[in-house]
Amino acid sequence: MKIAERLGRVERGPCFSFELFPPKSDDGVRQLFETLAELAALSPDFVSVTYGAGGTTRERTIELVTRVKRETGIEAMAHLACLGHTEEEIRALLDRLAAAGLENLLALRGDPQREGPPPPSDFRHASELVRLVRKSGHAFCVGAACYPEGHIECADRGRDMAHLLAKVDQGVDFLVTQLFFDNAFYFDFVRRARERRVRVPVVPGIMPITNAAQIERFTRLCGATVPMRLVLELERRRDDPEAVLELGVAHAIEQCKDLLARGAPGIHFYTLNRSPAAKRIVSELRKEYPAHEPAAPKLVGRAG
Repeated sequence: MKIAERLGRVERGPCFSFELFPPKSDDGVRQLFETLAELAALSPDFVSVTYGAGGTTRERTIELVTRVKRETGIEAMAHLACLGHTEEEIRALLDRLAAAGLENLLALRGDPQREGPPPPSDFRHASELVRLVRKSGHAFCVGAACYPEGHIECADRGRDMAHLLAKVDQGVDFLVTQLFFDNAFYFDFVRRARERRVRVPVVPGIMPITNAAQIERFTRLCGATVPMRLVLELERRRDDPEAVLELGVAHAIEQCKDLLARGAPGIHFYTLNRSPAAKRIVSELRKEYPAHEPAAPKLVGRAG
């Protein structure tokens, strides 16, 4: 199923989904599918698989997203980043994804490659990738990223919104936000986007806090703000990992319930390939928003 169609079926309740990243080893892949087996019991609407800077995880991303769709019964979405790629390379990747039966992709600019000289690139912006997807002849459902607190590389909120409009105008079907910890940013962003004629669904992206140092690193990289109340509570628990996890889960549950009660179409969870926190959060949400279809079948995949 195309994700935009699922988001449009409001009678089925909110759309819950999980983001995973390609492990570097076969053992990591085995562990990933164990995580996915636990999350499958929660009847997620889809799973997405990330794409490394400059295409560094290209083959593993395509392999994993194909296996998820083929072997688990869960809808899968491939991330595709265009920076560091030629148009010919992107067209070939789109052909491969379509041939594998994939219907959904998240169109991203991507980050520059961290080591070595940058590879040749025909792209500077995600909007250029969306335009190419729409010209490719493949009927993909296309998602794109958005930034409730603004993109870390763009301090001008008006300019940031203009970049978003450029993507939407090229044919984006839905948006997924960068992580945030204060719902006020999400609702303000949606209001501003609607004022600028953005009508596609805006799915909030939530990352449960499971490690204080790790979340500090992520927020520095992406510019997300942690509310001072939450910062103080984390500092009090810094030396107690279990207490940090409990606080992170409780905060995420509170966030999600508020988002859904006020009209968010679903939640996309950034799992970091770990299931315990996401499983606890979605299990709690399912009490109020039960799945309308049976849980996905047990995974039968193998690593490799």
